[in-house]
Amino acid sequence: MNEEIQVGGHISRQFDQELEDVRARVMKMGGMVEAQLDKALTALREGDAAAVADVEKADDIINAMEMQIDEECTQILARRHPAASDLRLVIATSKSVRDLERIGDEAQRVGHLIEHAFENDIKRKYYKGLISLAEQVKELLQSTLDTYARMETRSAVRNIRRDQAIDEEYSRVLLKLVDRMKSDPDRILDALDVMWAARSLERIGDHCINICENVIYLVEGEDVRHIEADSIKDQLS
Repeated sequence: MNEEIQVGGHISRQFDQELEDVRARVMKMGGMVEAQLDKALTALREGDAAAVADVEKADDIINAMEMQIDEECTQILARRHPAASDLRLVIATSKSVRDLERIGDEAQRVGHLIEHAFENDIKRKYYKGLISLAEQVKELLQSTLDTYARMETRSAVRNIRRDQAIDEEYSRVLLKLVDRMKSDPDRILDALDVMWAARSLERIGDHCINICENVIYLVEGEDVRHIEADSIKDQLS
């Protein structure tokens, strides 16, 4: 199995630099998205309303970065007409940037819902279950960004497998919230807000998996979307 892909070695050094620049921009954007999610988690864990405001500020910057990187990818396609692994790099990068922007959107949504919880004095017991889910999602995002940086397929497959644990934790959170709605009907709207936050966290996990699938496509040339995690390793062997 080919474990990594190297950028470089083209006749045009400028082309090498363009590809490296795109990758560097993606990693910078990924770092900002990671920080955004971390601040949302801090707000959730510590009841820090100021951290929510920081989540809001980052979103406009992340959106602008997505547009800049996408435009750079478009210019590379138009000027260089890349083939083989270079073409896959540009395509996978464009897709991954879109997923990073979506992660930022979901982190912002979590921040909004947490802020609403503070403003409406929603009891901590309603959103306490989100903390474990958020921690797992944060770890997956960190590992996903590391996977993209190293272009390693083994870690990409491991991350895809980890998504099942996140889905299971998400289901546990929902079941607890349903029980709370049954026992305390007057706070159903509060529980629904927490459900939406949990849904956003679960979606962040899904976007991380998309990025890992893009890495596998880039390195191996294999499209592993809609394939079970246990079958991906066999397909790549």
